[in-house]
Amino acid sequence: MTLLNDIAVDHNEIVINGVSWETYESLLEDLFQSGQHKRVFYDRGRLVILSPLPKHEKWKSLLGCFVEAIADVRQIPISTYGQTTWKRRDLERGLEPDECFYVQHEPQMRGKLEIDLMVDPPPDLCIEIDLRRGGVDKADIYAAMGINEVWHHRRDQIEALVLHPDGTYRVSEMSAAFPFLQPADLKQFLEAFGTTDQNSLIRQVRQWARTL
Repeated sequence: MTLLNDIAVDHNEIVINGVSWETYESLLEDLFQSGQHKRVFYDRGRLVILSPLPKHEKWKSLLGCFVEAIADVRQIPISTYGQTTWKRRDLERGLEPDECFYVQHEPQMRGKLEIDLMVDPPPDLCIEIDLRRGGVDKADIYAAMGINEVWHHRRDQIEALVLHPDGTYRVSEMSAAFPFLQPADLKQFLEAFGTTDQNSLIRQVRQWARTL
């Protein structure tokens, strides 16, 4: 790790302290204009910039496809917002989940392309692939934003973190967004990656979802 004042660089992760909200928003705009694929987290002055790794992108893409397949088989309306930047200036926090979905609030959010978290609800479910130590407490940001459930993939395990009234996450065996589903069971399909093609893998998830 290389340290330079309040900047820390660790492989594909940059952590900067003492960053203003205006600088954070300016960086988001610059990244958007330049087309650079980075994930940015902001927590009350601490900024983290991540460069996604191939494994990270594959796992998040597969889990997102699994959610869509399960919802389709079970005829559950969802709305996918991918890696949207969610931010609230009043909280001085912002993040970009790997994947996010409206499930319970899908009817309310149907067709919306402009979302204001001061008025609109946050996504019901987010996916977070955690391959690094992390320079910011992502769970704290998710909780502050009021995101009810996060599927946390770390060390080849999938945990469902469900937000409780005290504002903290607790591990739940069952998903809140899909109460019939144990997210940990999806591990078997990630482990099958490389043994078959991706389309066949998603078909396996669909067949499995019919039995739940």
